[in-house]
Amino acid sequence: MNIPEPDTTRPPCPFEKRFPSQLVRDDVFFMSLAYNQAIDAWRRDEVPIGAVIEIGGEVFAAAHNTVESAKDPTAHAEILAITQAAGKLGAWRLEGATVYVTKEPCPMCSGAMLMSRVKRVCFAVPDPKMGCLGGATNLNELPRVNHHVELTGGGVLENECREMLQAFFRLKRKEPDI
Repeated sequence: MNIPEPDTTRPPCPFEKRFPSQLVRDDVFFMSLAYNQAIDAWRRDEVPIGAVIEIGGEVFAAAHNTVESAKDPTAHAEILAITQAAGKLGAWRLEGATVYVTKEPCPMCSGAMLMSRVKRVCFAVPDPKMGCLGGATNLNELPRVNHHVELTGGGVLENECREMLQAFFRLKRKEPDI
């Protein structure tokens, strides 16, 4: 896929990438990598959401939103990362996988995580409007669903990820309509 270069006519992303120690591969480490993906999204004028999928302490996938550049409403960070991880594993079941994402997944992404049988989801910023792992609703609590994910919602780099999203949308609201 052709990914366009960052738009230099727009204000640059004011956030710096994180460089976590490779020695401690905990939630903060993997969420830092997702945060870096969100910065990459911003630099391409995409909503700054990033996702990383970890299995056994190793990164199996990393992606950010490409909805605008791909002109694809399903090109969310989580969906792209799930597709990458499944391709790398050669299987659609991502048992044992943890998805780290900078914002609570929407209905589509939450459903994809349940359908792909990920073990755990760790998100930074809760989303009371569209989040479907506890925000607006919780697909994980549907009684007839045959798979449920372990959930860590909010707390891991929550402030940093929230600040990035809020800053991005503040700038968007200031831009003149084209």
